[in-house]
Amino acid sequence: MLLQQLINGLTLGGVYAIIALGYTMVYGILELINFAHGEIYMLGAYLGIIFLGIFTAVGLTATSLPLSLALAVLFSMLFCAAYGFTMEKVAYKPLRNAPRLSPLISAIGVSLFLQNYVMLTQGATDKVFPSRFGEGRITLLNVEATFLQVMIIAGSALIMLSLHLFQKTRMGKAMRATAQDRTMAALVGINVDSIISMTFIIGAALAAVAGVMVAAYYGLVNHFIGYGAGIKAFTAAVLGGIGSIPGAMLGGILLGLVESTGAAYLSSEYKDAYAFVILLIILLIKPSGILGRRTEEKV
Repeated sequence: MLLQQLINGLTLGGVYAIIALGYTMVYGILELINFAHGEIYMLGAYLGIIFLGIFTAVGLTATSLPLSLALAVLFSMLFCAAYGFTMEKVAYKPLRNAPRLSPLISAIGVSLFLQNYVMLTQGATDKVFPSRFGEGRITLLNVEATFLQVMIIAGSALIMLSLHLFQKTRMGKAMRATAQDRTMAALVGINVDSIISMTFIIGAALAAVAGVMVAAYYGLVNHFIGYGAGIKAFTAAVLGGIGSIPGAMLGGILLGLVESTGAAYLSSEYKDAYAFVILLIILLIKPSGILGRRTEEKV
């Protein structure tokens, strides 16, 4: 049923949109594709499992399941934010004025490092989410949605709305100014280094939320999930218009809907290919993406 696939697509698309926001924020300011962003998402999933395991061991999960999940999300965000901050300082800041290929290679190196770091510390086998949250179902107009799906859709919408409102704050305006012209932003008193670090921190924290959502939704994680999700989220960012926050949101939702409906009505074996076919069509028609702006280089 189309409405059922709409629910499934919105659930998946909300996760893709949150990850894509990290890509597009970093690109908007540094014009850098942070290919290690998918691994931060993977770390968030593992951290969510680790913290929930700790809360289960001390008895907090048995006392209050929602509180345990909320704390797991919060601690995962804090740890991933620290990883994002460290990654920017170690892998990207020294190469800020280097040729564009250098930070790209560094990003791939960080991605491989984090993959192997998690594999060595957590093992190569799949990890199981300790508890199944939100297994109850809501039925409306013959459409079923689990409580967890409702939580993911509502949480994704809240995060996207919060980030949209954040753009209007003093920090958000400083980020937009830095994205437009770093040199002029520095001349008017904006601490560009702090703004760049904050961008990585926010993007990593959002990726952690998406990681815990996916771990709860599928129940299994491994050290390779960051690669696939990262590629799809990058596709969503390009689809919506790389560098555009509303574009990343739209691209993520569209990607989830296309993947869900394509798997249901065409073939589930090619569900990963549908998004790239749509992306190819969009880029042929509008290379800057759906909400991206065409830029002309002045000579």
